[in-house]
Amino acid sequence: MRHALAALAACCVVARAELPSARLAPRNYTPQHVLQCSDGLVLPAWRPREDVPTMDIALRGMVYFFALLYLFIGVSIVSDRFMAAIEVITSREKEVRVRRNGSEQIVVVRVWNETVANLTLMALGSSAPEILLSVIEIAGKNFEAGELGPGTIVGSAAYNLFVIIAICVIVIPDGEVRKIKHLRVFLVTATWSVFAYVWLYLILAVISPSEVEVWEGAVTFLFFPATVITAYIADRRLLVYKYLKKGYRVNERGVIVETEGDGSVEMALKPSGDEFAIDDEEGRELEKSRKEYVSVLRDLRRQHPEEDLETVERMALETLMSRGPKSRAFYRVAATRKMTGGGDFSRKISERAQSDLSEVKAELQRRESSSPSIEPRGPNVRFDPDHYTVMENCGSFEVRVIRAGDLNGEITVQYTTEDGTAEAGSDYVATNGSLVFRHGETEKTFSVQVIDDDVFEEDEHFYVRLSSPKGASLASPSTATVVILDDDHSGVFSFAQRDYELTESVGTFDLRVVRTAGARGKVRVPYWTEDGTAKSGSQYEIADGHIIFENNETEKFIPLHIIEEDSYEKDVLFYVNLGEPELLGEIFETFLPDASAMVSVQFSPVNHLATLPEEEAVVAMMGLPRAGEITRAQLRIKESKEFKNTVDKLVQRANASIIIGTSSWKEQFTEALTASSGSDNPDEPPSCFDYVLHVVTLFWKIIFAFVPPTDIGGGYVCFVVSIICIGLVTAVIGDVASHFGCTLGIRDSVTAIVFVALGTSIPDTFASKVAAIQDKYADASVGNVTGSNAVNVFLGIGVAWTVAAIVHWSRNEKFLVDPGNLAFSVTMYCSEAAFAVLVLVLRRRKSIGGELGGPRCIKIITSMFFFSLWLLYLTMSSLEAYGVIEGF
Repeated sequence: MRHALAALAACCVVARAELPSARLAPRNYTPQHVLQCSDGLVLPAWRPREDVPTMDIALRGMVYFFALLYLFIGVSIVSDRFMAAIEVITSREKEVRVRRNGSEQIVVVRVWNETVANLTLMALGSSAPEILLSVIEIAGKNFEAGELGPGTIVGSAAYNLFVIIAICVIVIPDGEVRKIKHLRVFLVTATWSVFAYVWLYLILAVISPSEVEVWEGAVTFLFFPATVITAYIADRRLLVYKYLKKGYRVNERGVIVETEGDGSVEMALKPSGDEFAIDDEEGRELEKSRKEYVSVLRDLRRQHPEEDLETVERMALETLMSRGPKSRAFYRVAATRKMTGGGDFSRKISERAQSDLSEVKAELQRRESSSPSIEPRGPNVRFDPDHYTVMENCGSFEVRVIRAGDLNGEITVQYTTEDGTAEAGSDYVATNGSLVFRHGETEKTFSVQVIDDDVFEEDEHFYVRLSSPKGASLASPSTATVVILDDDHSGVFSFAQRDYELTESVGTFDLRVVRTAGARGKVRVPYWTEDGTAKSGSQYEIADGHIIFENNETEKFIPLHIIEEDSYEKDVLFYVNLGEPELLGEIFETFLPDASAMVSVQFSPVNHLATLPEEEAVVAMMGLPRAGEITRAQLRIKESKEFKNTVDKLVQRANASIIIGTSSWKEQFTEALTASSGSDNPDEPPSCFDYVLHVVTLFWKIIFAFVPPTDIGGGYVCFVVSIICIGLVTAVIGDVASHFGCTLGIRDSVTAIVFVALGTSIPDTFASKVAAIQDKYADASVGNVTGSNAVNVFLGIGVAWTVAAIVHWSRNEKFLVDPGNLAFSVTMYCSEAAFAVLVLVLRRRKSIGGELGGPRCIKIITSMFFFSLWLLYLTMSSLEAYGVIEGF
């Protein structure tokens, strides 16, 4: 092993002595003073190439090395513009109708399925340099096979699977775990990621050794849509899913939950009770976000009682945007911004939260004010008011009719009374006539007479109607209701209605108590509240007391204080009861039977009735106040509609990923020229190190600020321009990497897996690290690695080799690919990848609980195991490349 490592080190030193191996002879190694470096696609070879001194070789190697580093920074920055465009494209939303809790609701959901987005555009965005490098290398070599492109794809896959996961496992705080949420999707993409490299070996060494046929390249490319389709099927639980064994349980809310593996699907019983209806998954995710927003809002209101509601809502939205699920694009762009002195998105999140909150409030206000009242055109007449309550002994009262609209000219309208429970002749005097509105007059009145009697009776009513207008039209209301209150009785006391529905934001609700069938005397009515599902002190304040009705007073209100809890959904009940009314010490006048004169009876204290003659006591008892039919009111407290609408709107906007987009070139150049702090505190000024990073990367920032903003054309213009820029930078990277390896005597296959794969994967490393720490699940940090590795082969190699095979077929030639080091490298990766995926699956057992994190000892062991797999892969592939060990 010592000799093997020495040989590996020897390949990277400046001295280019020919190694004493029979395997090396045919590989055209040259003496150290002659450089067999050919011109690249974009960059010519460094001249002179003969009689080059050793120091010059060292200097050239250093220049190429630092140029590679700088190019990696550039391709990372432009890749982030590409990822921002992808995020804008995949963040498009639409309104869909879903059934939830038995009712149909409209929710806003993403147009792109998350799994499809991750395996198509997101994977293309994170792997664009590797994929384009493979395609550009083929084109630059006149469609002949090269080692740099395929080697970078395999090396990048190894680095992603082994190193990135090793880092993600170890950075989780001790005792915490992160679990892959979409396990089915992960298993499908993991299978494809291993199969991709198995297939690569088969077409190189088994099916048609050393040759790639057109159908092999085409099938390789077609595996890409196959990967997307099967992952989508797993994500949406289609086809074979319905045949899998499932279990059911009842959760703490009494909802039937279907379980399969570690996932669960909530299901609600239909009214029949014997069938299940699966709730919409988007609706469940939205519900979680709503609950989290409401919980954060409550906590912030307790922590900042001095702040107004709008400020607290803004703080809650910032917190939700920071905590909420984020796409891989967000983490990738955020990581690159920190690496290049651009700071994080804290300030932008704060600005976006303030903007969103203002827009939501304005939209809700417009919606409330946009419900216009229907008014007829032209001149019109109507009652104002349309309800009158009069005492039986009032004699007469005035009814008011108003004119609106055009006031020019003269108009007339007829009016007439109509019986209800009150009858004309016994309760009121029938009235009819016409009203004439002169030019400019806006109101008219007429009198209606009420007949007083001495009989105890219920309240009665009749109507007054308008008809036959001339020169105008009838507006609503054209009918007025008149209620006659009996004045011969102390009254019947009850609530106006049995059921009430309140919003928790009402504050104080005045519960109306009405006095009917009489209004004589001063009466006291007791009341008290009673808990239902709503609890006093928690949802409402307890109330217990009396209300006093004065003589001829017909209504009173009980103040009820509702406690606002900022609940998104609320449905609780409590009750208010009325006791027996009590007539206070007043003089009650009435006619005795067969008497010709009115007598005054002081009977308020009921025990005084015993002192009255029997006949007078009977009359007095008939006039006593009594409780009506509705003495128990049910009050239902519901969530505030305004609060609910605000939560709905804000939660829909609480996707922090879309803030990575830009709206103008001004914004892009401002960001490019501004150094920001890399700390989590947006108010902290940039450090010296932040300024250094900013200055070093300023060239790339300014160049790629010319890329069109993502708001133009829905992100598609930025998408196209960005991928062109990535292709240009990648072409230079390919040339510099080849010149670097040639100058130092490093084979392209080794340069690819050691330097190029590492350089193009650094942003993904930081992005996955942050995602592992901040996300609740491991999908963004680990789950996407397997999908990207599969896509790299199917797109990067599938497209390049398909095009090359077609070109060679058109020339009646064969497209030859030496399996050599590539086949060996693929075999090493597949063998180790199978063990890696197995370890991740085993970590889901209860003893650990998830793919990432866990007990400290387990974390360290897992991380070291994955990292050692990568070192073993590099070592074995490099040794085989230089013939130290025998390959294929």
